[in-house]
Amino acid sequence: MAKGRILIVEDDFDISNMLRIYFSGQGYDVMVAPRGSEAFNTARQQLPHLIILDIMLPDMDGYSVCRQLRQTIRTSHIPIIFLTQKDERSDRIAGLELGADDYITKPFDIEELKLRVQNAIARAQRENLSDPRSGLPSGRLIEDELRKLMRSNGWAFLDCKIEQFNPFKEVYGFVASDEVLRATALLIREVVDELGTPNDFIGHPGGENFIVIASETTAAVIRERLKARFADEVKTHYSFIDRERGYIMSRGNDNADVQTPLMIMKVGIVTAEQEISDIREITELAAEARRNDKD
Repeated sequence: MAKGRILIVEDDFDISNMLRIYFSGQGYDVMVAPRGSEAFNTARQQLPHLIILDIMLPDMDGYSVCRQLRQTIRTSHIPIIFLTQKDERSDRIAGLELGADDYITKPFDIEELKLRVQNAIARAQRENLSDPRSGLPSGRLIEDELRKLMRSNGWAFLDCKIEQFNPFKEVYGFVASDEVLRATALLIREVVDELGTPNDFIGHPGGENFIVIASETTAAVIRERLKARFADEVKTHYSFIDRERGYIMSRGNDNADVQTPLMIMKVGIVTAEQEISDIREITELAAEARRNDKD
């Protein structure tokens, strides 16, 4: 299992290639973007656990990229380390004021950069900002978004849960089940990108549960697309035999073998039209709607 997903935004091929090879060898999934516009799109679609961002880029400076990332709900939580040849105090302050998490100058010590990357990712996970498997916002960031809902209109909250996930994990193991979670996070991002807006919020409270905050007008179609795509694509995580027969053999409460259906996704929706008194009520109503999802 990879330690995390890193996006390197650097137009110098020698540097970006060296960083890609090094961090891949350290056990990270590494993506490279040579331009700021490409970096923004990649970050929004692939959601890295950390971004190494060069300030001097051919199409826009790193400060502009950082500002865009911080102003977009989907990417606002991702740790950013600036990588630059500039060593002026004013440049460091400018980057930190925009929300960068760290700053390292060229030429740099690769071991020092590795430690800064490790610390930034660990800090984000320790502060309950993102789930280590999916890279999606969790904990406090989800609570912050729920509080915003109480002061706005026209929203919909989608509670998404993978049913039959635990039996799958027992039979196929932790590596396979973590891959299901990563694939589900990617699927949700793709559906929301297609049918929602860049500022729709996607979160991962933990385990097999995900949440989406979108517009009332798009919630129903997002729900149907999520359920349909999940039902189709989850089959790739099963063996040929299990796919063909439509179930797996797992252990029941009495330790006897039982037939367990393949995983499906259930989704419950709460909208701004319902009377809500606090954020806990949003999650409770959505969970109840999800449990009643019989489609």
